Amino acid sequence: MKKRRLLKYFLSACALLLLCAAAAFYFLTKPLPPKILEGEAAAKPMVANDRPMPSEIKIDRLVVYKGKRQMWAYSGGRLVKIYPVSLGFNPVGHKQFEGDGKTPEGVYRINERNPHSGYHKNLGVSYPNEADKKFAASQGKDPGGLIKIHGLPNGKGKIGRQHLRRDWTNGCIAVTDNEVDELYRSVVYNAEIDICP
Repeated sequence: MKKRRLLKYFLSACALLLLCAAAAFYFLTKPLPPKILEGEAAAKPMVANDRPMPSEIKIDRLVVYKGKRQMWAYSGGRLVKIYPVSLGFNPVGHKQFEGDGKTPEGVYRINERNPHSGYHKNLGVSYPNEADKKFAASQGKDPGGLIKIHGLPNGKGKIGRQHLRRDWTNGCIAVTDNEVDELYRSVVYNAEIDICP
């Protein structure tokens, strides 16, 4: 009986170890974005995605392309920089309800700033709008909220662009800590953010 119990524990430990190894393999084998992002050469932004943005630039419009995992930053209609991003853990489709893991789609505004975020710093996105609230209410559900552009979890900033290997947020748009510092400094209050499929 004792041998059987030991064998059961041993097999359970082996299964858990195998599961952890498979998860690590999946996380580490998804490639990072290329040094020059898709469409970056043709779009000719003022600053390459791996270079810092000049501090005097003011960003008045952001466009997120969810399918490309990119966020394009504009100043006065001119493309300044393209950021690679991670999205909600269930990124396809428009966010409809609290906890669905989706990043919203549509035109919103940057309406908040938080220098003391649990994710380094963040910029608030004005989701949900009236249409989002109305739809969720018609389904008897909460639309969710607290959608942000944020950095990495506090204490995890050293992983840098490794976070791009998977979509991991609860619906937010994630960049590195250095990138959110840049955006926090440069994005003007009430800037438009257009989140596209």
